[in-house]
Amino acid sequence: MSSPGTSMFTNFTKLCKGLALVLVVGHVLVHFIPATVTYLALIPARTIPFGWNLITSGYFELSVYGVVFSTVSLLFMGKFLEPVWGSKEFLKFIFVVNLLTYLCVFVTAIALYYITRLEIYLYMPFAGFHGVLAGLLVGIKQIIPDQEVPLVKIKAKWLPSIMLVLSIASSFFTLNSAAYLPTLIFGTYMGWLYLRYFQRRPETKLRGDPSDDFAFSTFFPEFLRPIIDPIASIFHRMLCGRSNVTSEDIGYTTSGAPLPGSDSAEASRRRERGARALEERLATERSVPPRNKDELQSDALDSV
Repeated sequence: MSSPGTSMFTNFTKLCKGLALVLVVGHVLVHFIPATVTYLALIPARTIPFGWNLITSGYFELSVYGVVFSTVSLLFMGKFLEPVWGSKEFLKFIFVVNLLTYLCVFVTAIALYYITRLEIYLYMPFAGFHGVLAGLLVGIKQIIPDQEVPLVKIKAKWLPSIMLVLSIASSFFTLNSAAYLPTLIFGTYMGWLYLRYFQRRPETKLRGDPSDDFAFSTFFPEFLRPIIDPIASIFHRMLCGRSNVTSEDIGYTTSGAPLPGSDSAEASRRRERGARALEERLATERSVPPRNKDELQSDALDSV
């Protein structure tokens, strides 16, 4: 029977282990063959014709500290999220958020070049998994928002906001902030955008999470939300062509009446299922012999 202390560092999912291996192999490759950075990293001036670097740039790290942090963070966050989302959806989330994040970084770098005429924005290599990690933090916020993080005693719903505040603050004291700050910002937003509007929910046959508890303004302190909400609703209509009132296109409401599974009660039930799955997983790790853990874990997933 495994102890609670050791179980925390075991039983990582096979998918997360495979992705962690990809990050390690990618770092070893660029470390021993530096010329591969030109073909794998996002270098805006060379993205055309090397368009594949919009995808490959997110799956390797340029520094040892980066690959250690990314692999450890992926293993632990994936341990919580993959059982709730499922392996297929978890992998889809990573791929989509990574692609959209680096697409936005590419567009931003080109725009900054035309504004400033500084060639550093064209030839700076952008790479790293931290954009996806920022998106996964948003997933933690969605599923277990009121769960307190051990040691720091902070609710999980504030993790993305705190991460961004600290990253922006540290950018004033670091020279290479341009290499990571846009990725973190776009990774957070793309993660929220995907979960808010596009993630398929098998239990309701709908997409996204329309609950007020997962609105864009929840990333900000309470006193700023009356200001953020009207602005967010404008971008909501501009970018998505949708509104919460006339949501026939997305299936949230029909003739002003909320559809089953589309209201805040359904979102609350969804978070309860996520928290319950997390509790069941932790309880299983503490009490079940190693040979039976995988079998009971799949049973817990079926109940979610």
